[in-house]
Amino acid sequence: MDNEKCNLRPMNCEVNQLSMPDGSAMFMQGDTCVVAGVYGPIEARMQKMMHDKASVEVIYSPLKGPPSIDDRSKELFIRETCESSLIITLHPGTAISINVQELENAGGLLACAINSACIALINSSLSMKFTIAAVSCMIDKDSLEIIMDPDLSQLKNAKATFTYAFDSIKKDLVMCHTTGRFSEKELMQTIEECKEASNFIFDFYRDTVKKYAVCISQ
Repeated sequence: MDNEKCNLRPMNCEVNQLSMPDGSAMFMQGDTCVVAGVYGPIEARMQKMMHDKASVEVIYSPLKGPPSIDDRSKELFIRETCESSLIITLHPGTAISINVQELENAGGLLACAINSACIALINSSLSMKFTIAAVSCMIDKDSLEIIMDPDLSQLKNAKATFTYAFDSIKKDLVMCHTTGRFSEKELMQTIEECKEASNFIFDFYRDTVKKYAVCISQ
């Protein structure tokens, strides 16, 4: 499957860009760019310590200024998505911290942030049940066509936007974020098209990991 068929913007990734984290990745999709760093397992703060599993926290930093309410929402989506992929029961009483820094937003920022965090988790060697690929799309308000991985200029004409994340094993939907108005048929159609496009992102992960690892399991 090539990116022309699923209409994703060109992707690029650099791992181990940061020296302090246990794993890090800079992920670029089109002109959108996010860098993520993973720390852990580390000692958990007393108020967040869980004795039967590790706590997962995400800190999202926008390009400029303090985090907004929308940025706090991104933290929640990234945290719950990443937590679903980790085997957190292996590290009870500890914390796994994921720091996400926005570098450039040219559309599809949430999907790019989730994918960056996932590659950073892979790079950290933390045990995972599966990897995650996030894909964004929109419905054009004039043509009513589904546009995959839209950039900011295309998003100006969006009737509705969608960001989905899928697991690498069963391709189940693990995260969904939508804006705008749409029908149930349109929702299901966008899920199927994004699920198909996620295969290309999983292939990209494998190609990226092969650069610094001998092999990786699914």
